[in-house]
Amino acid sequence: MLRVKSGDLDKMGLLFERYHRPLFSFLYHMTGKADVSEDLVQNVFYRMLKYRHTFTGEGEFRTWMYHLARNVLNDSVKQNKSRNHEDVHAYADRIDGGTSADAAFEKQQDAESLHKAMAVLSEDHREILVLSRFQELKYEEIAGILNITEGTVKVRVHRALGELKKVFLKNENRRKTHDM
Repeated sequence: MLRVKSGDLDKMGLLFERYHRPLFSFLYHMTGKADVSEDLVQNVFYRMLKYRHTFTGEGEFRTWMYHLARNVLNDSVKQNKSRNHEDVHAYADRIDGGTSADAAFEKQQDAESLHKAMAVLSEDHREILVLSRFQELKYEEIAGILNITEGTVKVRVHRALGELKKVFLKNENRRKTHDM
């Protein structure tokens, strides 16, 4: 990013190749909409170019990038006000790993249950889990992105996981009761 900042804009392609998938994953888990997430990724990279002068190189690039991604997401939410999640079935084929039909069906149900549980969580809980579990960022990096202490990140992750477990189990119990 420092080379992009100094005018070597060709390096932006390398950054895109490295980070567009993790950004898409983060934004998809936050919005639940693949097409919206793709647009938001483009907006993040546009802002990286536009605000390249703000990257100092003192912190990690990923922290700065996710901070921009959060701002793009927040701006999008303010503009659209509609936060409907797309049907998980549209994304299930990306989750499946080509196993047997029964295993694939069970995996799809688990993914659907997890997606539904994540959608019920507050935005703060969903965001902290996406960053820590799906994006696999270190607590130190998350603290930089959210402008909080590392200890606060640990507490929030613990609380979010507890809430996710509670919602997931509640949904699973409903599903099993309904299937009987």
